[in-house]
Amino acid sequence: MAAPPGRTRRAACTLAAVLGLLPVSACGGVSAAGSSGTFITMGFGLGDAIATSRVDDARKALDGVELQVNEGAFDEQQFLSAVAAGDPPDVVNMDRTLVGGYAARGALLPLTDCLRREDIDLEKYQPSAIEEATLDGAVYAMPDSFDNRILLMDASVLRKAGHSPSDVDTSDWKGLRRLTAELQERQGRKLTRIGFDPKIPEFFPLWVKANGGSLISDDGRTARLDSPRVVEALSYASRLIEVQGGWGKFKALRDSFDQFGRANQIAEHQVGAYPMEDWYLSVLGDTSPEVDLGSGYFKDRDGEPVNYVSGTGWAIPKGSRHVKEACAFIESMTSTRSWVKAAKTKAKEVRGNDAYYTGDFSGNREADRIIESEVWKPTGEKSFDEATRRLYDIQESGFAVPANAAGTEFKQAWQNACNRVLSGEQTPRQALEQAQREAQSALDIANQGRK
Repeated sequence: MAAPPGRTRRAACTLAAVLGLLPVSACGGVSAAGSSGTFITMGFGLGDAIATSRVDDARKALDGVELQVNEGAFDEQQFLSAVAAGDPPDVVNMDRTLVGGYAARGALLPLTDCLRREDIDLEKYQPSAIEEATLDGAVYAMPDSFDNRILLMDASVLRKAGHSPSDVDTSDWKGLRRLTAELQERQGRKLTRIGFDPKIPEFFPLWVKANGGSLISDDGRTARLDSPRVVEALSYASRLIEVQGGWGKFKALRDSFDQFGRANQIAEHQVGAYPMEDWYLSVLGDTSPEVDLGSGYFKDRDGEPVNYVSGTGWAIPKGSRHVKEACAFIESMTSTRSWVKAAKTKAKEVRGNDAYYTGDFSGNREADRIIESEVWKPTGEKSFDEATRRLYDIQESGFAVPANAAGTEFKQAWQNACNRVLSGEQTPRQALEQAQREAQSALDIANQGRK
């Protein structure tokens, strides 16, 4: 008699854990798929016009196969459990920093045949987005978003202190520290305005790159977390928080921000300046078009713009029941025609709500050029238009942390190091030396048996 499905799934999951496909703790036997005749997605939502328009187009590309969009954020445990049990979704949308790790474990299929079958020209996509999802020369995910970093500022706070947006210069570390101390505001022992937010640990790779360093070798095999330039970057960025009262006071204020509301941190003058992803310009254009906004490039220590990029990508899990359809789905979701159509739909909707359409950034270079020239139009508000132009200008200079086989573990190592420094547990050097040992160990284990 055949074993019950649940027992079979648990056995498969346990075996996969032993082989290193996933941790034993992930063996929950959670099925992500449904009927074999249904095409299942994971890690994607239909919350806006950009998503719904592209999914409508992709539905047509499936040639009659029923599409089921399982909305919600990517869930690592559910995904790996489903792959281990032989019951995965047909496509998955995940943070591109995780792609290398899952590819090395055999949880994802290389897209080599897909690219050929769907005649996908990689030259049309941002190189940094492709490289972030490429391991050992094989592409494992196509970009579904492309998040640039730009400096955003409360121009009224700067003017009140006798400054202009051009005075926020990240290439001048001494000057930036003085400006940070000058722009901050306190009531007694309580911090009520952040002068400059370095956005660590999230944006730590940006500070490292600006200081001429790197977190990992270009081939993704050697961690460099304890190198002098990385240590110096963490020492400096964490010091910017220390001069504003320390992590406890700083985080308490940051956590109180009404980030997506009209009473956001810029509208309420709770922050002087900080680096931020491009999508937040759209949030401000929707909720607070009246803010006195300033913007600028994040610059390295030589004064050149530097742009840390990130985003999600579409990948095909091992065991997908509809690989051919998955290729067609990914081609449609990331294509020029789909993105331009979606941007036009979104722009019409945004403008109909008397908000500012501030462009879209897809990772598809061809689509973004068309969106910039044909869909985006000046809003009439100079500060928002300047910010949008800056975002389009810096896309080509974007960089990402190279793909690596350790994936999640590598990212956790440097993020945990930042958090230990912020909480006062360790000095930057101590934290990064520990992170180096953890990261390199994870890389060595993940690369065992690989060429």
